Amino acid sequence: MTSATHAALDLMRYESPLPRTTASSRIYDDLRQRILSLELPPGTNLLRAELAREYDVSQTPLRDALQRLEQDGLIKTYPQSRTLVTRIDMPMINEALFLRRALETEVVVGLSQNAPPETIARARTVIEMQVEVAKDRSQLRRFQELDEYFHFLLFEGLRRENLHSLLRSRSGDLDRVRRLQVHSDEKLRVILKGHADVIDAIEAGKVQRAIEEIRHHTYKPADWADEYRDKFPDYFA
Repeated sequence: MTSATHAALDLMRYESPLPRTTASSRIYDDLRQRILSLELPPGTNLLRAELAREYDVSQTPLRDALQRLEQDGLIKTYPQSRTLVTRIDMPMINEALFLRRALETEVVVGLSQNAPPETIARARTVIEMQVEVAKDRSQLRRFQELDEYFHFLLFEGLRRENLHSLLRSRSGDLDRVRRLQVHSDEKLRVILKGHADVIDAIEAGKVQRAIEEIRHHTYKPADWADEYRDKFPDYFA
């Protein structure tokens, strides 16, 4: 990788739309990623005593983290019983897709009218990183993380990080299905071109073109997730 790519990796590693200053936030972020990556698949029983030992914390920050995950719809707590990773809910996927397209359309409109130069530069650096990562099929998870970071940068450029956090909290089921995808080389090229086309339109100040590019980039047909439900029926509600 180039020096610019390494620098951007460091940037992504230490910069997050969510604070990491508390034990609760640290546990929440880590467990969330483990659930989204399917390291903790749907139906997994989360044992609080084991988690407290693993993260070396008391029950209080662990409880706070689990409450946030439950608000995101990623776990379900049964009082005096158990805490389970939820199964993927199809209506929630469709809701997240709708919300994503609506919010990101408005974001690119705002950026097309007044995009900070540093947002353009950082987004292009992330695209450069994705190009490098796409050459190694074992790095698909990194590619997906970079994809998520690219979209966060758009919200950040418009100072709408809170809206990105809202979208993030509503997209857990969508993100889990995306992790089930095995992209072909052609699909990776399409994603990369989509990112480049969005940034080109924003930088050129072409509002209508930016709208068309982001809507094309985020479009998925209504039956998009059906094939994954058929392949992994135990993961779905």
